[in-house]
Amino acid sequence: MTGEALIVLENVNKWFGPLHVLQDVDLSVARGEVVVVIGPSGSGKSTLCRAINRLEPINSGTIIFDGQPLPAEGRALARLRSEVGMVFQSFNLFAHKTILQNVMLGPIKVRKEKAAVVRDRAMSLLERVGIANQADKYPAQLSGGQQQRVAIARALAMQPKALLFDEPTSALDPEMVGEVLDVMTSLAKEGMTMVVVTHEMGFARHAADRVVFMADGQLVEQAAPEEFFANPRSDRAKDFLSKILTH
Repeated sequence: MTGEALIVLENVNKWFGPLHVLQDVDLSVARGEVVVVIGPSGSGKSTLCRAINRLEPINSGTIIFDGQPLPAEGRALARLRSEVGMVFQSFNLFAHKTILQNVMLGPIKVRKEKAAVVRDRAMSLLERVGIANQADKYPAQLSGGQQQRVAIARALAMQPKALLFDEPTSALDPEMVGEVLDVMTSLAKEGMTMVVVTHEMGFARHAADRVVFMADGQLVEQAAPEEFFANPRSDRAKDFLSKILTH
């Protein structure tokens, strides 16, 4: 942790019609920091995550990434998106391309990198997420957990400055959740800047530098995981934790 902020949200507001889904949100994420965002459904967690790379435009406030305000559109926005990798609930892999082709596509198409260079990087990333032996298969031939690991490799292939995860394990069968969280935990240990929206409290406990608790579109509290889980300060967080940790 150098303490230098890579992502800064200031006074961010977002409405969906009359619904105020992000209310005056302030959040700063340092380089190399892992921030896990938790909270009840509909609290604005996913919207927050998607606002960071402008998949969701905001109504007011500012978002700064690596010292620059988020561009509104065009080439600058494409460049920003290539620097902020995103992993969703659904894997969004191209069905008619092999695993290797899926991972190579971004750097070749967006960055115009040479195929041979990208191929080497893609193979080493598939190795890193534990599925190099599946490189020539198609997405449909892989389990959900394997497909999500491909999606992580694909995001890493762009050599991003930060990774955003929007509930990356919530569409997976329970026995596959661990293999994806393992990859994410190792990325966290290696110093990747990460913002992770998740229901997986074990991951929040073990891999987060900071836990951010959201409810009703607001950042209610944030703390180091051991502090947050041991003694949440707000009633909302206490209520949330009592509901999930007693089962």
